[in-house]
Amino acid sequence: MRILALTRYDTLGASSRVRFYQYLPYLAEGGIEVETSPFLSNAYLVALYEHRGRLLSHIAAAYFRRLSALCKARRFDLLWIEKELFPWLPALAETFLKRLGVPYVADYDDAVFHNYDRHRNPLFRALLGRKIDEVMRNAGIVVAGNPYLAERARQAGATRVEIVPSVIDLNRYPEPKFSRPRSTSEPVRIGWIGTPSTAPFLRPVRTPLQRVVDAQDLRLVLIGAGDTDTGVSGAERLAWSEEREYELLETLDVGIMPLADLPWERGKCGYKLIQYMACGKPVIASPVGVNAEIVEHGVNGFLASSDGEWTEAITILVNDAALRERMGRAAREKIVRAYSLQSQFPRLREILASACPPPSR
Repeated sequence: MRILALTRYDTLGASSRVRFYQYLPYLAEGGIEVETSPFLSNAYLVALYEHRGRLLSHIAAAYFRRLSALCKARRFDLLWIEKELFPWLPALAETFLKRLGVPYVADYDDAVFHNYDRHRNPLFRALLGRKIDEVMRNAGIVVAGNPYLAERARQAGATRVEIVPSVIDLNRYPEPKFSRPRSTSEPVRIGWIGTPSTAPFLRPVRTPLQRVVDAQDLRLVLIGAGDTDTGVSGAERLAWSEEREYELLETLDVGIMPLADLPWERGKCGYKLIQYMACGKPVIASPVGVNAEIVEHGVNGFLASSDGEWTEAITILVNDAALRERMGRAAREKIVRAYSLQSQFPRLREILASACPPPSR
């Protein structure tokens, strides 16, 4: 079986890395050959994260690269598309594939449809508001990262919808060392991981987080935020790299994922929580979307809505090392069981295989 993976990003893009690239070695071992063709290059992301803007040269190259990739679509048994083929253009390419009988699977880990149906410009809403619905409807299978995205696909009339959560590879996230001694003089480290573009999600809880920074025995750690303004001053900022990701997360005592309760945020897949929990860390999260499924309140972490609830959750975990370890163990167990590549790979492999047409005789 040969698959062409038409991803949104190259390897630096978190969504593409998690939903596509980390599966490729395992698919290859099973005899499934996957060729990748990213829409946006790593150079584009580097420029974006360094606040050099969305360079038109990179974007123009992306559309040309995608068009060139589609010209060889018939050489493959299946197209595996991340979100859409051509952002900000109508779903003509996906409709054309359907008419030609070229099968494709569409994968979603974000509510990308809200880029269009909730755009501030009424012209965009009129022209593209139902675009992603059309992409979903023409797909052989829609793979959704959470129930919110899956429900939209069903409403769009998708033929088949499967939920496959975002996952971590246990080979990259080994069993945590819970018994490792920790000096009582070390400040408790409350951490967040993300990118400069997602760092603004911290602003709704800036008041309780600023209290963390101002306390002598606590430390707020931001991994991958760059110099983005989060509304919190004095936090420790660490540069992200894929090679050091696990090492950086291991230094935390508690992981956090605040989100506003808005349509786009309800489509998030909770990957930060999955990363923290895979490292055996208790978590604090806003009860938005899939967060409320991943976090079992009082078991592997806390769900918090108001500043008071965030402050209370932080205080409880900071003052109880035994509770942090107990919750961390429960967190790790849940990830191994339901949010690991090893637990979800057989389902994804079956989904991709079933989307391919039977070989002609």
